[in-house]
Parts: sequence; structure tokens; C-alpha cells
Amino acid sequence: MEPDLTLDEVAEQNRSAPDEEDEDAFVVEEIGDSSDDRQAEPTVALEPKKGMMFSSEDDAVRFYKAYARKKGFGVIRRTTRHGEDKMLTYFTLACNRQGKAQYSAKNSFKPNPSTRMQCPAKSNFSRRGENFCITTVTLDHNHPISPSKARFLRCHKKVDLHSKRRLELNDQAGARMNKNFGSPVMEAGWYGNLEFGEKECTNYLQEKRSLKLGAGDAHALYQYFLHMQSKDPAFFHVMDVAEDGRLRNVFWADARSRAAYESYWDVITFDTTYLTNKYTIPLATFVGINHHGESVLLGCGLLSNEDTETFVWLFKSWLCCMSCKPPNAIITDQCKPMQNAIEEVFPQARHRWCACHIMKKIPENLNGYENIKSTLSNVVYDSLTKHGFDKAWVEMINKYDLQENEWLAGLYDNKNRWVPAYVKDTFWAGMSSTKRSESVNAFFDGYVNARTTLKQFVEQYENLLRDKVEKENKADSKSFQQQIPCITHYDFERQFQAAYTTAKFKEFQDQLRGKIYCYPTQLNKEGSIFTFGVREDSKIFCEGEDGKGKEKRVILEFIVLFNQGECDVQCMCRLFEFRGILCSHIISVLALMEITDVPSRYILQRWRKDIKRKHTFIRCSYDDMIDTQVVQRYDNLCKRSHELAENGAESDALHDLVMDGLNELQSKIDAYCAR
Repeated sequence: MEPDLTLDEVAEQNRSAPDEEDEDAFVVEEIGDSSDDRQAEPTVALEPKKGMMFSSEDDAVRFYKAYARKKGFGVIRRTTRHGEDKMLTYFTLACNRQGKAQYSAKNSFKPNPSTRMQCPAKSNFSRRGENFCITTVTLDHNHPISPSKARFLRCHKKVDLHSKRRLELNDQAGARMNKNFGSPVMEAGWYGNLEFGEKECTNYLQEKRSLKLGAGDAHALYQYFLHMQSKDPAFFHVMDVAEDGRLRNVFWADARSRAAYESYWDVITFDTTYLTNKYTIPLATFVGINHHGESVLLGCGLLSNEDTETFVWLFKSWLCCMSCKPPNAIITDQCKPMQNAIEEVFPQARHRWCACHIMKKIPENLNGYENIKSTLSNVVYDSLTKHGFDKAWVEMINKYDLQENEWLAGLYDNKNRWVPAYVKDTFWAGMSSTKRSESVNAFFDGYVNARTTLKQFVEQYENLLRDKVEKENKADSKSFQQQIPCITHYDFERQFQAAYTTAKFKEFQDQLRGKIYCYPTQLNKEGSIFTFGVREDSKIFCEGEDGKGKEKRVILEFIVLFNQGECDVQCMCRLFEFRGILCSHIISVLALMEITDVPSRYILQRWRKDIKRKHTFIRCSYDDMIDTQVVQRYDNLCKRSHELAENGAESDALHDLVMDGLNELQSKIDAYCAR
């Protein structure tokens, strides 16, 4: 005879490796844990009596469990016997407090609690042909029993399929456990109406996450990537493993990201927001900008360190994934090891720091100089030329007596890496270019927080990519189906209206509206080359006498060169060069020169809506959330059931009609299951 086991322990033994040679081996699964996950308990819990017959072992166990819960005690399996043909012939179900208490604590002054007190209550079941019959029954217990407390016993705890699905969906939506568990509680009306508690919910979700990602070590992560690659043959992943087998770094990118890079390879952002101590996940992302000006993921990495060697490994892995085609320009945070790695792996790429990240560091690096933020912002963003920036910088340093500030000195020494006046000759797709925060926010904002684990991240990762793809699809549809009306009679406005996506055409119209504040004047003409001075009536924010920021009206002067023979135009503001949108100064000159159509070189392919891009034809591996046929069937049935419930709630007659139909259907299901 085996020692007493709870039904959960019995089920666990069967899932691992039951001993088929031992007649007394515990081989029955946990009560009610059937493959179809039907409701285990009958409506009325009858009292077991000698001679009762059951069509199967499962029915017998299900019956005794329902009786035990109704009375208020737990159930364990005591004795099991098998015949020569290995078929079950006899088993005993007993009160979980049967057996003699055993204390195994090493410290006798702190003994472990025990539930055993030799309770005699039990029922013996013997095979009778294909059925099982109760041969012996003992109903009396030698301890108090409590129906209201039965739900806390492990054998009566079970998360049903409906609740499992609800928990999964809430978890995928990012709900915390306290709110997630609150959903079935509210639906049941009271904790006592549930067959499980918050701990069972937590355990179930942890098990689901483990199944999706594994245990979290190198082998499990590798298995997860193999699973992804089985759904997406172009899925790319590489793992950096130390000599002792410890996982150091990981990089991956799916087929859609790899294809998107073919269209948006010119400018990327390498975001290391999640590498800070604030976050649990050491995540780094490669992000591009699509034809709507929205973020598009180009790859992810998990890093164990932030040194040059680690970044070199990651950049080389990413470059290999992208067919060894480096970007023209790359934006990062201010980081020396990162800078060293970029110089080694992307020597020809234009590297700049994100100006908005630098501006956010002002309170940290200039403690006590709150008022300098507005001034520094004006110096950085309102300086139209390199000379203008240098002059304004010196004036600011002298005004606030900051000659000894090493942080500002370092920024000035590297001004060619972040100041707009020094980087505006390079195309940056509009990322982090003006006072307005145009920088790409952390790609996984809203999906990753300080407590997000690596296992949770996998699910959120797929959610976010699905949302991003859907957002791009909606924007494509909007640009295709809708048309923003022109605000002028200029022919070149209709050119951009026909070619650009809705978002980018709106940006062009913003510049077109700004034309009314621009006053072009011809300054010089040499052959076919005209030089225009454009005065712009503008507003800037500056520091007032009270130390507070205020709006100030100013006249800004720009130089625009226009080659009439080639219809080539260039403005000193360089908006077109770094953002890809013609500026209001150029538009004012084109209107003055009565230009009807602009050359095609000013209508960037990057922003066009009539181009079929490769990544849009690739089906996302993360589109399919449903991994099992059971879940798929369950969701289909739930959808149909909700429709019936809505129709049945319209009137008493419809309600009775639906209920009659459901009762008839339930009878058919019971008959089918009993076969």
C-alpha cells in the first residue's frame, strides 16, 4: 500500500512516470480533470450507499468529490489495485484527514502542521464488468466538517476552462493579478462561488507563461525561438553564450521587421530606455520610421552588459540579420561605449544623440539651475546656423556662470552629434529635430513596466507588434480611401495630395499654411541662380524678466537659393534635408516664381502612399494568438453564446425559447458524453 496522497499529488505522479508493475500504484488523475473540461459536479450531491453503480472510474470519482464538497471535507485516494491485464479493479476514496499524522520537521520545537487524524470516512469501489460498484461505505468523521470551508481544500480547487480563458485574455491585456482575479469573482458574485482562489490563478498563469517561454534559461529561450521559427521561416535569432554555458546576450527579428528594413533602412533609432535600473528586462530595440511617420520595429536585443564589446556583438548580429546593409544614420542616447561600437560596426553612418534625451538630463546635471532649461532649449533649437549656436552658447554660459560645468563642456565638445544646426544636413526622417518632442518614444511604452518579467514580455511583445501592424494597416486604408482637401489653388499642393500619405500631406499643409507669415525678397541673381531673403514672422518661447517662460514674436531671416534652370531649391533651415518636407520658406519662393509642378526629387518615395512595400505582404507570425484547437472551439462557442444571450434578453418569450433550446442541447450533450 502506498502512503496517503492528495488527488493533486496522484495526478502529478501520473503525469510524470507511474509504476505499471506495482498493483497499488496511484494511477487515477485528479477528480474532474477530464480532457473535455466539462463541469465535474452534479447538481445534487447524493450520499454514497453500498451497491451504487457507476459507468466509469471518472464518474465514481466525480460523484464522491461532489458529495465531499457538499459535506465539507477533502478527498484522497488510499488504495488502488490492478488485475493481470493492468486494468483497474479496486480503489478507495477517503477523507483527506485519514491516516496517522507524521511530523518531519528537523526542529522539534517548530513541528510542521498536519491534517491527518485517522478519520475513518471512506468508500471502496470494485469493478463489476465495465462498471464500478460501491462495496463498503463509512460516512462518519472523527472531526468537524465545514461546507463553507471546503472551497479552501486543494482537491476542490480547479480553474475551469471559461475562467482560464478569461485569465489569459486579461493577462495578455496587461491586467495585474489583483484585477485579473477580480474578474471571475465579480462574475461569480462571491468568492465562495468559485472553485479556485487567487493562488490557483497565479499558478495557472505562471504555467502558461512557462509553456510559452520555458524556464527562462538559455535552453528554454532557444526552444522558444525554434517555436517562432517554425511559424516564421524568416525569423532570425542569435544567442551569445559564455564558455560556462551562461546566456549573455540575445538578438531576434521576425520576417516583417527584416522586410520593413528594406524600405526604412536609411534612418534608425537604437533605443536603450529599458536598460536602465528602473526596468527588469534588459531590452534594447532597433526602431525605424514608416511612410506615415510612425515607429516600426526592426529588431530586439536582451543585453547583460552595456560595454563596447556587448554593443559590438549586438550591432554585428543586427547587421547580419539585415543582409549586411548598414543604415545611413543612427540615433542613440548619449553613451560612450555605444558610440565606440557604432564607429566600429557602422563607420560610414552618421551618428547623432537624441537631443530630447539630453534636455531631460538638465535637472540631473544642472541642479539648482531650473531657469536654464528654457534658455538652453532656445539656444539649441532656435539657432539657425552653426555660428549662431556658438554665439548663443557662449552668452548662456557667461550669463549663468557655467564655465566650470563639465557636463555642458562635454556637450559643447560633441555639438556635431546632437545640435540641430550641426546635424540638419543629414536626413533624419523627422526624429528628434525640433522643440516639439518628435523623438520616437520607447517602442514598448504601455506594454513594459518596471515589474514586467521576461516571460510576461513575450506575450506583451506579440500584443504590441499586432497593435502596431494594425495601426499601419488602418493608416494605409485611410490614406487610400480618404483624401484631405487642398487649402490653396496651387498645382504643387495637388501633387503632394495625390502622392503622400495622409499624415505626411498634413505636414506639408502645415508648411503651406506657414507661407502666409513668410515674405520673400530677391537679393541677387547670377545667371539662372536666384538668391532670396525670406523674412518669417514667428513666435518663440523665451525667459521673461520674472524668470518664467513666455511667448515672444520675432522676425527670422532665411536665405533661399533657387536655380531656375534646374528648378532646384535650397533653404538654410534645411527642413527638407533632415525631415523630407518642403519648408514654408521654399514654398513662398516657388509661389513667387510661379512654379506649378515641383520636380519628383522633392516628392520622396519614402512618404508615398502608392508604393507597395514588401513588409506589407508578409503575414505576421504573431497574428495567430490561438495555439490549440480547444481554445479555438471555445472562442467560437462563446461568440455564438453571447449572440444567443443578447437575443434572449429582449423579452420573456425569447428568454424562454433560448432556455428551452439550451436545456434540450444540454440533454443531447449529456447523452453523447455518456456513450
